[in-house]
Amino acid sequence: MKRSLSILCTLASLASPLISMAETTPAPKAATRSKAAPGAKGTPAPAAAPAVKATQAAKLAPPPALPVAQIVERNVTARGGLAAWRAVGTLTMAGEMDAGGKQETRLPYVLSLKRPRKSRLEVKFRDQTAVQVWDGKQGWKVRPYLNRGEVEPFTAAEARSAAAAAELDGPLVDFERKGTQVELAGTEVVDGRNTYKLKLTPKDGQPLHLWIDASTFLEARIEGEPRRIDGHLRKVTVTYRDFRPEGGLQFPHTLETAVETVKGSHKMTVQAIKVGPPLDDGLFAKPAQSPTRLAMP
Repeated sequence: MKRSLSILCTLASLASPLISMAETTPAPKAATRSKAAPGAKGTPAPAAAPAVKATQAAKLAPPPALPVAQIVERNVTARGGLAAWRAVGTLTMAGEMDAGGKQETRLPYVLSLKRPRKSRLEVKFRDQTAVQVWDGKQGWKVRPYLNRGEVEPFTAAEARSAAAAAELDGPLVDFERKGTQVELAGTEVVDGRNTYKLKLTPKDGQPLHLWIDASTFLEARIEGEPRRIDGHLRKVTVTYRDFRPEGGLQFPHTLETAVETVKGSHKMTVQAIKVGPPLDDGLFAKPAQSPTRLAMP
């Protein structure tokens, strides 16, 4: 994979950039597993669900018709409420992600976020730590897995992607203030659940789709940044599962990324979340060098 950090519109969507880093990384033997965890690489992508499940999904009656404003309001409420999200200035997450390759390998990561749009992603492998940092205006990366220990600036495309990323509260919280247009694009069944399909058009960025569970009103799936494969852009989707409360807010703890026409999928698990930890701006400054240890702030 040739792209780097790209914070997507929601917390869950961060699975895509994590996988992007891992796919270019040789799998470390020490981290291999004798058994594949449920949902790890090799799990069929959502579009390749068994015919029986597809038939059952087709029999689901569509959810009640609701106006877009009500769907958005219920989503924000289900996630913890507008006031609670407005009060969050920093966020950190730590967990593991599928590394791809022939061996079932999991790589630990730590992601730190700070308003407005500051981010730091660290991924550990082979006793080295890759780093990608965005300070809100500029970005840098250190990629020891490519034998590059020096600090490199983001490419123009990486910088555009990072600059267009949503704030840490996701695309629907304060969407009007952010200049995002939200439209109802219909209803669909995702993971056996009825969902409302929303079309989001950010003020600066490409339109994308977001699926909201019609029962819980939590996110079910989102479109990620397309990937170029064999000269063609392929659709990327990230499916959210296992929502749990953290600091009075709801977060998905399992995220599965699938790429159009690509067999299998990648899973990212969130094992620890801190809401509102102290994060110095220096954490998002240009890295001095590649760190060797990864730690939750």
